[in-house]
Amino acid sequence: MSKPVIALVGRPNVGKSTLFNKLTGKRASIVDDTAGVTRDRVYGTCEWCGREITVIDTGGIEVNNKNSDIITQEIKAQAEIAIDLADVVVFVVDLKTGLMPTDYDICNILKRTSKNIILCVNKCDNIGTEEDYNFYEFYNLGIENIFKVSSVHGHGTGDLLDEIFKYLPEETQNIQEKNEISVCIIGKPNVGKSSLVNFLSGDNRSIVSNVAGTTRDAIDINISNKHGDYVFIDTAGIRKKNKITDRIEKYSVIRAKMAIEKSDVCLIMIDATEGATEQDTKIAGLAHEAGKASIIIVNKWDLISKDNNTYQEYKRKIKEKFLFMSYAPIMFISVETGQRVSEIYENINKVNEFNSMRISTGTLNDVLAQAMTKTPAPTHKGKKLKIYYMTQVSTKPPTFVFFVNKAELFHFSYQNYLKNTLRDVFGFTGTPLHFIIREKSEQKLNL
Repeated sequence: MSKPVIALVGRPNVGKSTLFNKLTGKRASIVDDTAGVTRDRVYGTCEWCGREITVIDTGGIEVNNKNSDIITQEIKAQAEIAIDLADVVVFVVDLKTGLMPTDYDICNILKRTSKNIILCVNKCDNIGTEEDYNFYEFYNLGIENIFKVSSVHGHGTGDLLDEIFKYLPEETQNIQEKNEISVCIIGKPNVGKSSLVNFLSGDNRSIVSNVAGTTRDAIDINISNKHGDYVFIDTAGIRKKNKITDRIEKYSVIRAKMAIEKSDVCLIMIDATEGATEQDTKIAGLAHEAGKASIIIVNKWDLISKDNNTYQEYKRKIKEKFLFMSYAPIMFISVETGQRVSEIYENINKVNEFNSMRISTGTLNDVLAQAMTKTPAPTHKGKKLKIYYMTQVSTKPPTFVFFVNKAELFHFSYQNYLKNTLRDVFGFTGTPLHFIIREKSEQKLNL
């Protein structure tokens, strides 16, 4: 299930980006006293009470500025889209400047939505001073949930998060309850994502056009057949950042990333007539980093002139481009002719099964012992790596913890060797493997 979403909105220079950085624990947003510094939407993850939420930082809204330029109008429009995406809207105001006319305007916009609204009075840095009494004038906005916060010092952020969590949707996973496989289709614009969904569903549910960016939202389509039950998510094409100028398209990219997050399997679509590009590898990297089972789909294969070496040569080039996810199977299809499209289901089931595979600790350590006998652990400056044991701690993706004497001795090349060993023994087709390295002394192991 995708993370719940909260949006930080307010007029310029009230401290939204500072609050964003405090909640996410990162300096992802630029913080500056100049109004309008945050223009594009920045989003990050906040963890609270063992649960993660997506936080979107928006640019300052200037509602009735008669001299507003195109950028200001775009910031307002982007903030409105962020509000639409959010489960909870945190309306940020500034204690030091007091209640401003623009605050009333923004408040009226928010009240016309059906969203849960929490008022965050920011810059309450000096509790108990005369300035602090200005807090009460913000009750004039008529918002019931109101909190004092100092995003600089972190005061009040815990209470704010507690209130936010009251309004978040329950942590349920309807897809898993129905044994459905959620399949996200990602790729550049105009590679055939919507055409594939239409072909698989037998219905023109998605608009198909040669114009890049036709698909704006991530569209969910349920399909049941002899292979199983599926939810296919058709996402907007992801272009290079410097090619994205349309405000709605920027949010389409965020929606596509959220769709990846809630999926079980990602189909990475490539246009055979263009070949694998750098942008294709970046898009694939989103699925890889999210730990999703993945299949590389080369569409429009019917448009390629072929000889006896075409298939092998094309496949070799793709493998070179996608070295970081060599585990992903590659399919060559034509949505136009239907060539090999039906085989997609079999591959989806296979990679999802491997992504969900769990192996007993005893079996894992038998394989580990054989691997270390065949290729002993490395040494560095007279110190030898000792791997005491390993165990699997989670699935989707399969994640393994290794207990070792010195983590720094566990070189990535030896980790790759063990990953390849696990793949040779258990398969793990289509899924990344995650390793967690923990140091543990022999005394603690009672050896």
